[in-house]
Parts: sequence; C-alpha cells; structure tokens
Amino acid sequence: MNYLALIQYVGTDFCGYQVQPNRRTVQGELCRAFAALFGCACRVSGCSRTDSGVHAEEFCILIEPENDDHPFIPPHKLPLAIMVHLPRDISVIRCIEAPCGFHPRYEAQGKIYRYDLWNAPVGNPFLVDRAWHYPKRLDDGALARMQAAAERIVGKQDFAAFMADGSAITDTVRTVFSCTCVREGDFVRIRVHGDGFLYNMVRIIVGTLLAVGTGKLEPGDVSTIIQKKKRVLAGMTAPACGLTLEHVIYPKERVAWE
Repeated sequence: MNYLALIQYVGTDFCGYQVQPNRRTVQGELCRAFAALFGCACRVSGCSRTDSGVHAEEFCILIEPENDDHPFIPPHKLPLAIMVHLPRDISVIRCIEAPCGFHPRYEAQGKIYRYDLWNAPVGNPFLVDRAWHYPKRLDDGALARMQAAAERIVGKQDFAAFMADGSAITDTVRTVFSCTCVREGDFVRIRVHGDGFLYNMVRIIVGTLLAVGTGKLEPGDVSTIIQKKKRVLAGMTAPACGLTLEHVIYPKERVAWE
C-alpha cells in the first residue's frame, strides 16, 4: 500500500523541502522517519518545492515503501505511529490510502500561499521567523492601493518579471485565480491562489505590493511590469519567513481527506 498524507512544518531550520546532500531538508527528514517506521527505504514525493525558511500548513506527500513485505499500518493510524520518528518541526496530520497512480505535485489543481506581515511598531517575539516585521504603519489608503495592484496580478499571464534571476524555467506563464491583501489586527495578510508558481514568485509579488503601498509604485505599474517581463522593474523579494503554503487543491474524486 502507498500512503497519501498531509503534513505541516515550520521551515525555519530547513534548507527547503527537496533533499540535498549534507543539508537538513523536509524531504530528507521524512525519508529517514518513514524508513524507521516501515523498516525499509521509502520514496517520499511532495506537492511543491518550498524554499529555505518557508512554512507549510497543508503540504501533501506520497509515501511509497520500497519493500512489499513492510509492516501494514492502517492509514488513519499513521499520523500517531510516525510521530515518534519525526522532529518537532514536522507533523503528519492526516493520512489516507493513495489513489492508484497518484502524484501530489502533478495532480494539484492549485495552491494557496499566505504571506504574513506583522505591521506594528514593536516586534512580536512569538512571530520571530514566522512573519516579516514591517514597523511602518500601512494605513487604509496604502491597503487600498495594494489591493488595487493585487487585482492586476489576477489572470493567465507571463510572470517572468516575478521570477528570481537565474531560474532555469522557460515557460513563465501561470494563472493566478485570486490575490488579496487584507488587515487582520496588526497583521497584513496577502493570499495568492494560483495553478502554480515560479521561483520566488509570491515573495516578489509581496515586495511589489508593498512598494505600491509605500508609494514607490502605482497600482497601474504592476500591469506594465508584467508586460515588460523584467525582474528589475518589480519590487524586492520579501523575506522567506512570512510565507506559508496554506492549502493545496486536488480533484475531489481523487482525494477525499474526510
């Protein structure tokens, strides 16, 4: 049996999701933990390749034990069974039997990322490495400009300007279904829902929206930036600490968590 699981992790102490030699990664820790649980090597495939310092509240993984005679663990018992083998910054929160031929990356219909700005004069020690502390107050006018700019992100467009320099990706067209910027107390939260994302795309979107909010750019400039496809025209790359993969969307006929 192969297993499909939802995990959560705090990305602060990881060099991203994907396994790397001599680096602590989420995938590396998962492979180690499941090998200990099942008594054999296990392939672990993820729904995304989050960067160093990026977090996940819902991240989907496929677990494939390589030996057919591994101990049978009912899927609903796996979250508790694996807990003793995992570090405290990773948890398995749900598990089902994997559908035949399923791959968590290629069958995802969309992902929702959330970026958290802590927008208060004084930093919050409970949010260290979990949000970007931006002390200058973003007033209602700034948020309105940011939302106006966010609406220009929506649609099927070439987002080459919102990709980190040096990326090897050649197809830079993506579809953004929604992009919102709202205040929740002292948080300013930016959510982006898309069918896929380029390297650092969400963090560059955040940096660009912030440039609009602070008056360095106008909302209409976002359309021009997209059209010109030049990274140098967009805003800064926001720090990784504020970014969280919030939700991954799959066809209901393929994945039913309940």
